[in-house]
Amino acid sequence: MSTYLPIIGLEIHVELATKSKMFCGCDAAWQKYKQNENTCPVCLGMPGALPVPNKTAVEYTIKLAQALGCAINEHSHFDRKHYFYPDLPKGYQISQYDEPIGVNGEIPVLIFDEMAKSYEQKSFRIHRVHLEEDTGKLSHIGSDTVVDFNRSSVPLVEIVTEADFRSSDDVKAFLQELHAIIRTLGISEADMEQGSMRMEPNISVKTVEGPKSNVERLDLDDLPKYKVEVKNINSFNYVKKAVDFEVKRHTEILEKGETPVQETRGWDDTKNITYSQRVKENAHDYRYFPEPDIPPMVFEKIYLEMIKKTIPELPIEKVSRLKKIGVKESDAILLTREISISTYFDQVQVKISEMSKGSVVSPDAQAVANALINKKISSDLTPSDFAARLIELSKPIETDIGQLEKIAKEVIASNQKSVDDYRSGKTNAIMFLLGQVMKGMKGQADAGKVRRTLEKLLSS
Repeated sequence: MSTYLPIIGLEIHVELATKSKMFCGCDAAWQKYKQNENTCPVCLGMPGALPVPNKTAVEYTIKLAQALGCAINEHSHFDRKHYFYPDLPKGYQISQYDEPIGVNGEIPVLIFDEMAKSYEQKSFRIHRVHLEEDTGKLSHIGSDTVVDFNRSSVPLVEIVTEADFRSSDDVKAFLQELHAIIRTLGISEADMEQGSMRMEPNISVKTVEGPKSNVERLDLDDLPKYKVEVKNINSFNYVKKAVDFEVKRHTEILEKGETPVQETRGWDDTKNITYSQRVKENAHDYRYFPEPDIPPMVFEKIYLEMIKKTIPELPIEKVSRLKKIGVKESDAILLTREISISTYFDQVQVKISEMSKGSVVSPDAQAVANALINKKISSDLTPSDFAARLIELSKPIETDIGQLEKIAKEVIASNQKSVDDYRSGKTNAIMFLLGQVMKGMKGQADAGKVRRTLEKLLSS
């Protein structure tokens, strides 16, 4: 029996948070300028203007490639990628082709399995990580299109995966993990609303015999003879929707005995559909050749090791550490999605350890996670104040036993239906009674003692 297997790879573009652009001294924070105000002869492609590579951008790219498990090419160079488009003033883009900075990586990702109700670890291969310059930005206003070159030549790193994804859920989980890694490294804000992280899934569907495999890795010769790229998506949810839409569209075409057209498509987030933009180019269409104005880069091993030592604890490593100190896996993953919250959690843990010495009250790591995730305490507080507040809330409540028994008897007497339900075997009915007692005690009672008191009275 034939089934249809989604074959998905990803291209992700990330603007690097350097002070200046990739090949000139203009400000890399291009969004704060008026249209075409942040430009110079280099980023406008004027004749005779020579590019000078940004060393920090190169180091950030090496650092990211290392974090993604890539081998670093000790000899690397820039290439000219030729194509004609209004946002590309030179008529070519300075990029990398046959000697990218990083190759052959692989990263593990924790993905929630709805059937098993647990997390499964999968690994996805990184084909290459290379450095290039961003283009200008086109804006469509009515029937007019205007171009802003403020963004032209901003450092842009591109991450290209292998076609290892078999579902939109895996794609979304991978992108969330990559986003967390990038922000943990401190090399980019990866702000999707601002366009500093843009995602482009490459999608095809393969006809296979027998059941689908979610982990199958295919050789290049086994891949479908076409692929469709959906360009410049700036939301994890939109990527998931675009993949699902395309897989369904391709399957319907294949079922008719036809082959989908190899093309580039856009995403319409109002209609939740993709639309055709142009027939997809192949590498030879870009007429790549080495950039003659920039010498090749040669990286010494000692230099690469120096950069590698600056890589902090990565998100999946922190998840493992938090699980070891008692944090639930799902909460540990949530805490590592945002570097500021991840760092704040650790700071609170340190303060609790300092403040709890010699005290019987010491909230554990899960208590800190609960308070942060459920916003029981504001994370706007300093870590010291957050810790102090959590310690205070964790102190055992002094319960007036005489008052508790009096209020419990009154609650039982005035809620006969809940009492009858409990005594007939509907044990959850006690939760309503417990809530009424806590209300009567104005919260000044230990919930465990309240429950035990009710159980004793209800059984008598």
